[in-house]
Amino acid sequence: MKLIAFVALTAAAGAYAMDAFIIPTVDLSKDDKARIIIDREPGQYLGHVTTVLLDDRKTIIAVYPKGHGKGAIVMKRSADGGKTWSDRLPTPDNWSTSLEVPTIYKVTDPKTKKRRLLLFSGLYPTRLATSEDLGKTWTPLQPVGEWGGVVVMASLTQLPNGDCLAWFHDDGRFIGPENRGDGIFRLYQTRSRDGGLTWEYPRKLYHSSDVHLCEPGLVYSPDRKQMALLLRENKRVKNSHVIFSSDNGETWTEPRELPLSLTGDRHTTGYLKDGRLFISFRDTARDSPAKGDWVAWIGTWDDIAKGRDGQMRIRLMDNLNDWDCAYPGVEVLRDGTVFTATYGHWTKDEKPYIVGFRLKPGSFVPPR
Repeated sequence: MKLIAFVALTAAAGAYAMDAFIIPTVDLSKDDKARIIIDREPGQYLGHVTTVLLDDRKTIIAVYPKGHGKGAIVMKRSADGGKTWSDRLPTPDNWSTSLEVPTIYKVTDPKTKKRRLLLFSGLYPTRLATSEDLGKTWTPLQPVGEWGGVVVMASLTQLPNGDCLAWFHDDGRFIGPENRGDGIFRLYQTRSRDGGLTWEYPRKLYHSSDVHLCEPGLVYSPDRKQMALLLRENKRVKNSHVIFSSDNGETWTEPRELPLSLTGDRHTTGYLKDGRLFISFRDTARDSPAKGDWVAWIGTWDDIAKGRDGQMRIRLMDNLNDWDCAYPGVEVLRDGTVFTATYGHWTKDEKPYIVGFRLKPGSFVPPR
């Protein structure tokens, strides 16, 4: 384990709302013992991973495309918290037609109280596959309506009343059947009232051409009275942003910048047993020595709410490409171990492949 320094110097006046931080970053990128190869195929790009943890808190299902977003969906299963992985599992034939990053979630049917798995594939139209037997069998992908978007659903939750909310973004190209990309990024929220089987036409939460806010990553406050969406800033003119809701998504605050320490792409989150947050993402912070790499942030809900830097960062893997990596899954297992997985350019002259990390609670102690 190596400690690397991170001191971001002040940018030109007004360029960033928060443009300097000093927190320790632990470098685990050379720790072969913690890293697990989930899938690797010579000459084949294996891309953007999402995962779901089943109720036994040890079975994990991972899905990812054979390609950069677009490509046939691959599925694997681990029965031991990510230590070992199955061969590629059978999937419906039309999963080979996926056009965008697949995302997978676990919900409860509000009437039957049975578990259901949902798998989404985006662009136009958004399509959905479901499993009623914990991922053993799946339906083909079917449209959920005459609308679409990029990386749908980037985040999804189930509310106390049984409704599901999900969030994604689009730039005008895929929300409807006409291709009208206009350079304006829009955040959308959609609702399901039947356990994820049908979805309402999306409601626009925010739009701007000044900043390109996208790929919303959901995080709850510890008491679940507030939720926040951590937002990638794709125009690369400001830090990542955050918005908050205190009424289960009925209303949202205006976006504000996050600190540099949380600036990155495709934030995914989990709570550690001690109440702190583990947030994994692709580092895009200006001047970061880990820029373009797969990193994690450790801190508290209050750090996010109050705009503080947090406690520490972990550099998980050194990506050999300037940016192409880290759409990570994050799962916290029963014993407090964090399992996280993603794709990236991990070996020179090889296509991206899928790796995972198992991190014990002792990994999250800030060095002195």
